[in-house]
Amino acid sequence: MSLRVAAAAPFIQNGTTRLEEGEFVVALSLDRDWFSPDQAKRLIDIATREGLLERDGDDLVAGFDPSEVTVPEEFVPDEDILQERSAFERVLDALVADGMEKHEAVGAINALQSDLGVTIEAAAVVYARREGLEVDDIAPIARDAIVEAGAEAEPEPEEG
Repeated sequence: MSLRVAAAAPFIQNGTTRLEEGEFVVALSLDRDWFSPDQAKRLIDIATREGLLERDGDDLVAGFDPSEVTVPEEFVPDEDILQERSAFERVLDALVADGMEKHEAVGAINALQSDLGVTIEAAAVVYARREGLEVDDIAPIARDAIVEAGAEAEPEPEEG
């Protein structure tokens, strides 16, 4: 969730949903002193991959309504938001943002994983869709996890 808050802050600060990339970087690095300019650019890359930001030429456009995000006065994002998140983590964040308790979502996803015999990522996507959440951007990542798990589970061919 803090990735969304960090991505929203420059838009809220400027009262817009569109900023030049340089303005966005300055807002995060110089104005707020949350990140170095390189880290701010990394945040842009991650937030873009996760659908929070969209590139339009030299501009960044919010892929969500920043006015619906509250940036607490004492908020300082953890540097771990600069790490890629798994499909499971992204779905879990979406479920929590939609109002579900985190422990309930984790329990339900774990149960579904056990019932279906699939990866945790696949179970998370199936569960989120059953809950009415739009997770089409995350589904391919979950599919890739299934393919990778299947490839790892295949026995080596015997030489005869």
